[in-house]
Amino acid sequence: MPLYKLEDFDPSYRDTFGGDDIKGLPLYTQSGNKIGTVTDALVDPDGRFRYLVIETESDFHSKRILLPIGLSRIDYSQQRVYVDGLSKQQVETLPAYKDDMTVDYDYEEQVRRNYRPEQNLTYDRDSYNYQNDASLYNLNEQNHQTFKLYEERLIANKNRIKTGEVTVGKHIETETATVSVPIEKERVVIERVPATAEGVAVSPDDTQFQAGEVARIELYEETPEIQKEAFVREEVRVKKVVDRDVVEAQETVRREELDIQTEGNLPLDETNRQQRDIL
Repeated sequence: MPLYKLEDFDPSYRDTFGGDDIKGLPLYTQSGNKIGTVTDALVDPDGRFRYLVIETESDFHSKRILLPIGLSRIDYSQQRVYVDGLSKQQVETLPAYKDDMTVDYDYEEQVRRNYRPEQNLTYDRDSYNYQNDASLYNLNEQNHQTFKLYEERLIANKNRIKTGEVTVGKHIETETATVSVPIEKERVVIERVPATAEGVAVSPDDTQFQAGEVARIELYEETPEIQKEAFVREEVRVKKVVDRDVVEAQETVRREELDIQTEGNLPLDETNRQQRDIL
């Protein structure tokens, strides 16, 4: 099972702990002796703390080691971490930890062998579970008990759904249009008027009697010629615009509050500091 540095697993872990930061807290024994400083923490893929990375003091030859979380007690009110039983011999025999190393099963086994009450225990690497060493990884002692108070919060998300569609097309309408075209039409006008020399005898030689066609006049008229041509009447532009609005939703949320009952005259200290369960 891979392990992750605290900030690699949760870059905003300080906000998760309500502003508390485990890094930099000094490590003390139960008797009050400072033996090192917490430089980091290692968590599993589920976010459960498994080890504290400890920079030991010079009396312990100043090296970095891993401390199983179950052997520690974090007190944010005093800004300290306490350890249950960590000897100089254990520090000397523990494998050194380096920031760029990969913590695998073999390395963890070297660490666990130094902390196990029974040194000769062995487990199958394929079936190993941290509960096999519950005393190293669980905070189940009376002074380690931590209760989680839960509350519900409204999480707002948005879903994009189709509410309709608009189809833009064209159809053809017909109408009868009228246009006026001036035209010209020729016609023949025949006028018969009295002769100017009426009653005057004409010489036989000047007489020109003839039958048949004596004149031809061609008549023309204009006829309208109508053609149709297409012109752009208007342009239609189709686009989408986004209207923004704020929608408020209401829902009932629940929150757990702590009920404390005591019997007898017992001293009880209660602070408003929110302690985070590091498991």
